[in-house]
Amino acid sequence: MRLKGKVAIVTGSAVGLGQAVAARFATEGALVVAADIDEKNGATAVQQIIDSGFQASFVRTDVSDEKSVIALMDATLGKHGRIDILYNNAAVLLADRDAIVHELSLETWEHVMGVNLRSAFLCSKYAIPSMLKQGGGSIIHTGSPTGLTGCAPKLTAYSASKGGIDALTRVMAAAYGGNNIRVNSIVPGTMDTPMNRPVLSDPELREQYRQAVPLKRLGVPEDIAGIAVFLASDEAAYCTGGTYKCDGGLTSV
Repeated sequence: MRLKGKVAIVTGSAVGLGQAVAARFATEGALVVAADIDEKNGATAVQQIIDSGFQASFVRTDVSDEKSVIALMDATLGKHGRIDILYNNAAVLLADRDAIVHELSLETWEHVMGVNLRSAFLCSKYAIPSMLKQGGGSIIHTGSPTGLTGCAPKLTAYSASKGGIDALTRVMAAAYGGNNIRVNSIVPGTMDTPMNRPVLSDPELREQYRQAVPLKRLGVPEDIAGIAVFLASDEAAYCTGGTYKCDGGLTSV
């Protein structure tokens, strides 16, 4: 068990990538605190972990809201007394509302930035004091190919938010390396998750996305779990400021 006894917060853990990572962290011995605004699915995901014989709890959290994030950290510290791992996974992709700049509403821009980027800032801001006190920790952000290239020109808000995640990863790694707090990001490719369902439900588009991947398949949540465990564990003790691609080769071609 590579995470035995470590306290891990996973945001956006009700479904998709976050759910898979939370479950894998638990099987590796972590005490998981699952955070999501989706209370029904979040509670179900946690119960599945408990039923499998591992430890987890759920805290309903709006990660874009400062008071809600503070409550999450207070609940975690109240229950476990420390925070060793923070996995900033929560995100939204609003394919029906995101658009090129002059057609993009401020409301959509603000909402996407709040969930995708402000949340990573807020959760890190309020988790780091505990990590400083205990002498270290691991923070993992979820990035995107859209934050590295112009591959999604109609997803302005989403792409900009993920570009911000890439920059946030680097500046945090530089700022906190001396405190033994490691900060890295994972860049998934085209994942077959609920967030992408509105796009991938079109059979023709689904096939186009699949063909664009060198491994010739879409990613599934479990594909991310292994690298997340590595970055969260002491095996990655010399890894910080990195962008780790888990995209089937998508950004290499």
